[in-house]
Amino acid sequence: MADPRFYDNRGPFTLAEVCRAAGAALPAEVDGGAKVHDLASLTGAGPGHLTFYAGGAFAHLTDLAETAAGFCFVPQKTARPLQTRAGLIAVPAASVQHAFAAAALLFYPESSLVAWTQQTAVDPTAVIGTGVLFGPGVVVGPGAEIGDGTRIGPNTVIGRGVAIGRACEIGSNCTLSNAYLGDEVVILPGAQIGQPGFGFASGSAGHVKIPQLGRVIIQDRVEIGACTTIDRGALGDTVIGEGSKIDNLVQVGHNVHLGRHDIVVGQVGISGSCVLGDFVIVGGQAGLGDHTRIGNGARIAARSATPPGSDYPGGADYGGAPTKPVREWIREMHVLTNLAKKPKRDGHG
Repeated sequence: MADPRFYDNRGPFTLAEVCRAAGAALPAEVDGGAKVHDLASLTGAGPGHLTFYAGGAFAHLTDLAETAAGFCFVPQKTARPLQTRAGLIAVPAASVQHAFAAAALLFYPESSLVAWTQQTAVDPTAVIGTGVLFGPGVVVGPGAEIGDGTRIGPNTVIGRGVAIGRACEIGSNCTLSNAYLGDEVVILPGAQIGQPGFGFASGSAGHVKIPQLGRVIIQDRVEIGACTTIDRGALGDTVIGEGSKIDNLVQVGHNVHLGRHDIVVGQVGISGSCVLGDFVIVGGQAGLGDHTRIGNGARIAARSATPPGSDYPGGADYGGAPTKPVREWIREMHVLTNLAKKPKRDGHG
């Protein structure tokens, strides 16, 4: 469910209006006048909410069966029967992603825009603590909150509703939107926090942007490097756990959850919906495929690449592309090295 600090909900709408906007047929014997109040994820929805189940390799049927949502877009054609909770109105759609994107634009037509009541300086509705220091050219949007002793560098933009804790250091030329920051957070110059995630519904006509209606939650004593980007969640939150340290030039995709005291080294790319446990270390230029899960205390070697949906238990070291236990990877490298050193036979070049 979209946070009202950051997004303006234009609903409620009737189910018939939602189906019309989404290009989905209203199911037979369903009350088209039923009110849809908001959008939410399967696990976070309530009776007045519209959600979606797209199927696919990473979808969980149990989430669909157990959701408390009142309305749900589901695929028209599925390889296996869908089990839904009694009372849930399932709306079949030829493309669930396209239907949900259209519904999201109906409820949140301004979700990709940045709204200001002033072009520069501090909005009068912002709440500023004691001892806060602003560099030249800082912009603070409506309803933002900044805690005591925080310092914000030149030309940084703090968006509508953003909350920043005490004793934080925000460098120059940063943009923060749709985010909550804890205490003693350090963000180095050029970082971009809370921008829309990379979510599209693709088809023969091209790619349709799916509105990104989530947030970024950055817990206490996190450090974020220069020119790093952390995308907000699609519907839920992107979370950076307490004490984690992220290097320069790192990309963190939407709905990623980093645990406590993780280390992410420069030029790492973390795809959407990855989950890292506590005290995880990811080496430089590693790439994590979407929905990767890494257990507590695991270490990923530099330039590794995890396949989408992979799972790495905690307390172990991993490396390679595709990533595997580090001893297995090193053994394979030795075998390849020895093969390359073998003398060539006569007559074969």
